Amino acid sequence: MPAAESLPAASLLQLMWLASPALPVGGFAYSEGFEMAVDSGRVDGEASAANWLQDQLGLTLTRCELPVIAQAIPAWRQAKEQGQPRLRQLNDWLLQTRETSELRAQSEQMGRSLLEWLRNHEDADAAQISFCASLAPTYPIAFALAASKTQAGLSDCLLSYAFGWAENMTQAAIKSIPLGQSAGQRILSRLAAAIPPAVQTAISMRDEQRQTFSPMLAILSSQHETQYSRLFRS
Repeated sequence: MPAAESLPAASLLQLMWLASPALPVGGFAYSEGFEMAVDSGRVDGEASAANWLQDQLGLTLTRCELPVIAQAIPAWRQAKEQGQPRLRQLNDWLLQTRETSELRAQSEQMGRSLLEWLRNHEDADAAQISFCASLAPTYPIAFALAASKTQAGLSDCLLSYAFGWAENMTQAAIKSIPLGQSAGQRILSRLAAAIPPAVQTAISMRDEQRQTFSPMLAILSSQHETQYSRLFRS
């Protein structure tokens, strides 16, 4: 069996950079309703945190953000006239399907921040950045633009996005329950094992299969807006 062709070092480093918690997009400030799940007693330790986050991976990322990114990267790589209508359609769908004001504000803020990061990047394309800015981009659309500048395939790009999400959410669990670092690493290990099949599902997903139906997460996010004491913005 021939060896798999390796990803060019520059592209691999770019994907690692995009997945890093040090990327200045503010992901650390959000728990995506997890903090309210802890406050309400639905999550109270390592096992329930791991279950919650694995369910969230399967019910939200796999059916929403990841398939959008999988469709947006080829659109960014197309000629302007071909790709722009598709990108606008995908971004509008994301904005319209955020189930709470907190979740929408998170996606918009992180999209703006990543776009600012791209403006200072050596591979930045001024025309694409200008178009992206005109969309009021959500984070997945801005991420797709950044990832499209690499030579990576869709699977590698989605693995980067999903692992970056997993790291941020694991840190949210450590801070809000709270948990120790070893427990956090066990949770992250479980999520890392679940990410590759989630990515393959997302890549094969058609438009009519995408959805954001996660009612309990939406309820908790809404309740978090008025939570008495909190660490996170969502």
